[in-house]
Amino acid sequence: MYKLLSITNRHLCRNDFLTQIQNICILNEKNTMIKSVSIVLREKDLSENDYKKLAAEVLKVCRKNSTECILHTYYKAAKELNCRKIHLPLHVLKSNLTIYKEFDEVGVSIHSVNEAIEAMNLGATYITAGHIFATDCKKGVPPRGLDFLSSVCSFVNIPVYAIGGISPVNAQKAIDAGAEGVCIMSGLMTCKSPELVFEI
Repeated sequence: MYKLLSITNRHLCRNDFLTQIQNICILNEKNTMIKSVSIVLREKDLSENDYKKLAAEVLKVCRKNSTECILHTYYKAAKELNCRKIHLPLHVLKSNLTIYKEFDEVGVSIHSVNEAIEAMNLGATYITAGHIFATDCKKGVPPRGLDFLSSVCSFVNIPVYAIGGISPVNAQKAIDAGAEGVCIMSGLMTCKSPELVFEI
């Protein structure tokens, strides 16, 4: 079993977006591979005001389903919505060294062992490391692979989530390399019935 972070991208979604969020929230009720599900609302093309409006709706769905919702980048909006969980690019965390004190969870995206160590030292409570496998999101860019993931996991003492090209077929390989869980975006956004992603 593993923890799943569902990374959103509404542009890939073939259903009504909030319906898709609802369906993802209950994945762990339908699949024994998944220990827990968290939604990371990563809609970086939105202005902060538009993001806040969408986040308020997503938070309602998540709270109704007792599902963790992690907001992304816009930490001021997160505080205004009383959401205590945020995911940040490393440069945002570095630009405000007290952010971590204002949240219960602070996730950071990293792409090297040095960045992983830096994020941990700056107060991150978990990191996402990638990209691990080949993915259309990074077409033509070689994946960093499982050895990279294993190295990151060995140098930090906070949870690491593998991201990039993750599917139910290879998720266990990431867990075996030391990851706490995995992140999936495209697979869960594009599938009209998210539970079908896990029928392998």
